[in-house]
Amino acid sequence: MERMLYVLISLICISSCTQAQSTKEAEARLVGGSCEGCEAVFEFGDKKLSAVDTLPGFNTPGAKLKVTGTIYMPDGKTPAKDVVLYIYHTDQSGVYPTTGAETGWAKRHGYIRGWIKTGSDGTYTFYTLMPGTYPDRSSPAHIHPTILEPNGKYYWLESYHFKGDPLLTQTEIKPASPRGGSTGLLTLRKEGDLLVGNRDFVLGKNVPDYK
Repeated sequence: MERMLYVLISLICISSCTQAQSTKEAEARLVGGSCEGCEAVFEFGDKKLSAVDTLPGFNTPGAKLKVTGTIYMPDGKTPAKDVVLYIYHTDQSGVYPTTGAETGWAKRHGYIRGWIKTGSDGTYTFYTLMPGTYPDRSSPAHIHPTILEPNGKYYWLESYHFKGDPLLTQTEIKPASPRGGSTGLLTLRKEGDLLVGNRDFVLGKNVPDYK
């Protein structure tokens, strides 16, 4: 009897979480034009998000990366609270790795991904390994970011890139109107065993159809 009750409660919890997630997506609004895969920003499920995340694989051998920054409200001064930042990238060989058990956008984005939610100070930090370039070397190494605001607006931003990458073009180095107000080009510095970069965002800046 107790086991049946436990199973029933578990099913109710799963159903409630799924329903809440679906409701959140239904109330959301994509801005800034089409975006393949931006819906992945909702795929954190019932995971409790914080301002710091460590992506899968960080503790395996490789160049370790720490990225920090502050997300600001549209005035460019007030820290933005409760903003979700979704990031994903390739492994060191330049592919989006999967285990075969992925669902949703993880089938395309791979398992090296994470979600961060800012606190009252608007800051975020994530730890990961340096991504590799695509095997065909068609683009420089990069990390994809997507923003989800508390009001339901979500949109893509320019990828994080790394100064000194020989595959960088002027498009990555100096975009005309970078979304979020920053190019995404990180100048990395050494802090012990870590490569550290900083990038701040301003919500909605240079994002078409934002209002």
